[in-house]
Amino acid sequence: MDPLKIGSHTRFNSPQNLFWSGDTAALSTDVEIIRQRLLSLDSPLLVVTDGQNVWLTDEGTILPGEKNSTTSYRWLATLPPSPIESLGDSSFQEWYGCRYAYYSGAMANGIASTRLVIAMGKAGFLASFGAAGLSPERIEAAIHEVQTALPQGPYAFNLINSPNEPALERRAAELYVQHGIRSVEASAYLEITPALVYYRANGLISQPDGTIRIQNRLIAKLSRKEVARQFMLPAPDEILNQLVQENRLTETQANLARRVPMADDITVEADSGGHTDNRPLVGLLPSILTLRDEIQDQMQYPVPIRIGAAGGISTPQAALAALMMGAAYIVTGSVNQACIEAGASEHTRRLLAQADMADVTMAPAADMFEMGVKVQVLKRGTMFAMRASKLYELYSRYPSLEAIPVEELQKLEKTVFKRPVEEIWQDTVRFFQQRDPRQLERAEKDPRHKMALVFRWYLGLSSRWSNSGEKGREMDYQIWCGPAMGAFNEWVRGTYLEKPENRSVVDIALHILTGAAYLQRVRLLNAYGVQTSPDLERYQPLQPLTESILEKA
Repeated sequence: MDPLKIGSHTRFNSPQNLFWSGDTAALSTDVEIIRQRLLSLDSPLLVVTDGQNVWLTDEGTILPGEKNSTTSYRWLATLPPSPIESLGDSSFQEWYGCRYAYYSGAMANGIASTRLVIAMGKAGFLASFGAAGLSPERIEAAIHEVQTALPQGPYAFNLINSPNEPALERRAAELYVQHGIRSVEASAYLEITPALVYYRANGLISQPDGTIRIQNRLIAKLSRKEVARQFMLPAPDEILNQLVQENRLTETQANLARRVPMADDITVEADSGGHTDNRPLVGLLPSILTLRDEIQDQMQYPVPIRIGAAGGISTPQAALAALMMGAAYIVTGSVNQACIEAGASEHTRRLLAQADMADVTMAPAADMFEMGVKVQVLKRGTMFAMRASKLYELYSRYPSLEAIPVEELQKLEKTVFKRPVEEIWQDTVRFFQQRDPRQLERAEKDPRHKMALVFRWYLGLSSRWSNSGEKGREMDYQIWCGPAMGAFNEWVRGTYLEKPENRSVVDIALHILTGAAYLQRVRLLNAYGVQTSPDLERYQPLQPLTESILEKA
């Protein structure tokens, strides 16, 4: 099959008869030459035809001709430049001070590490540090490290909903205000909390012209319309009044907060790793876009809330599909955990590099265990999901540890905990004496809560074992992962990125965007009625892009 072929429904870009004039040596039918021309994303390309064959060239001129002209090569269309910086909504780049409408989402326990955030930031990408699950001291140390390396940004920090430990959520928000963290990614929220409002309102300033300057930018990552609505509206009055009464906000700040939405951007999270509702992006994204338009008509915000897409995005095809559906920006997650900059062990990164799309499953979440909330994890090479599900089954069935049958408890101690329950409880006491003593007070009164804390010991440490590469605990590693990981592995099979030691977060991001821009040009050719061969329908990462992009920067 010819690389390019005229179709039966070819559309000409001009009502006039325009013809191409130039050196015919530039009209190549070699598929690799055509591919390289399509990959010259910063250059326009002329599409010319003789009525049967089609060529792409960056040479020659377009001249008018008569209807009876004998000129052989008619101008069909011009493919405009398609630099990767042009993908998505440019206001996203302006708002966050980054080069691309793409960011790396937070992965808890520092999997989205300072090293990852700094590497992305130096290349002009926004990345969110995985602060969830870390102590205030660890978060503060990360703030200093990132701000030292990226004094002008871009970077963001994660603020996660902590219904069982609201003091930690509040402390993280206070640290972000104290240290001038201007971009926060809020995740796993079911409703607006005082910590969110405190962070948002503390960055509002009234300007002389009556407009409001928003300093503390907020991206809400969510998957439900009822939650999205809350973030699209101003902060709730009851929370604003409460914060004013506590002297954590001024009356002026509270009044300004009533005039701006809670979030500047909403990341629609589809079938992702970690906390997820496993929603399909093709259904979820349009519904949130429609809701945004309805609320914009109602509220008339000076700058409409942008809607981005996450979950399942790890290939150029997925990235382009999300952007073509109207996403202002795209977000990656699972694929970044397999990169050398991630705060994950080598063993974990190798397991991720072997994953297929079906190698994921749902398991109880450590932070919302009692609520029955689940997270999506890798099932290949680990028994965590099965063991965690057993813990939740016991929690649901029995009122206390003492009520669990002796043989069941002994089995847990041998195969899951690998320690006596009493020792685990003592470790739990020491942990919460420093972190949140109120949990211990509640456990003294409620045996079922004590059981939950013991079970959460395993759920919480399992992700840390994965990150640190704890020897002997490989079968208990909790590895947050969505099907996007398998899709990525399929895409890069046979290339240098098949090996986990070659995976760099910036290089992968550049390949996803470059592939999306390349495929956008192919799709535009198809829209003009030009048929493209299967060889041109694929983009593969053949060599690292990082150095060339950084040189341009």
